[in-house]
Amino acid sequence: MERLLDRANDFFDSPLSPRSRIAILIAVLMILPVFFFPLYRMTLYSNQFPEGLILDIYSFKLEGNKTPYRDDLKEINSLNHYIGMRALQEEDFTEFKWIPFVLGAIILLGLRAAVLGKMSKLIDLIVLVTYFGLFSLWSFYHKLYLYGHNLDPSAAVKVEPFTPPLFGHQTMANFEVYNYPGVGTWLMVGAPILLVAAIVLSIPRFTRSSNAG
Repeated sequence: MERLLDRANDFFDSPLSPRSRIAILIAVLMILPVFFFPLYRMTLYSNQFPEGLILDIYSFKLEGNKTPYRDDLKEINSLNHYIGMRALQEEDFTEFKWIPFVLGAIILLGLRAAVLGKMSKLIDLIVLVTYFGLFSLWSFYHKLYLYGHNLDPSAAVKVEPFTPPLFGHQTMANFEVYNYPGVGTWLMVGAPILLVAAIVLSIPRFTRSSNAG
């Protein structure tokens, strides 16, 4: 047991290979565009809107597709009013206040791990990114659930409580709703994969140093 603990400590203290550091830097560069690309895109189709109403969800804002004649976010909120769903407002999304700061912290910790070149710093970063990703997904799903279940009973159109899809398609009243991850989410998925690859790239160096010791 003691030998196992010593080996684990040696692994956490082991240096990262140059290729691992490069992988970390690439992961950091993948996170930077998350500020500029949507995390999710929701599209609603109906006979009234055959071309679809588009809502993009960024890390810090909601944005409907805009044309000279229409703002899709305003149209969606008008439709929500008829079924008793509260309007989609950025003030209700507390995530917009902390997600950009967490992304900034991840970038800084990623640079720190690449500069210091310690396995322990890399593993700390992977744990943070994984927790952040899972918690963000849960928070987003919980928000969708609340919007679809806290309906005004005096609404003009009565519908059963529902949860808009987190991923995929769902029929709601006379609308076909599609919700899929955007570019920002796929970048956030790719970053931890690269970080795990950074661990793998440094294992041969750790193995050689252990055998030499």
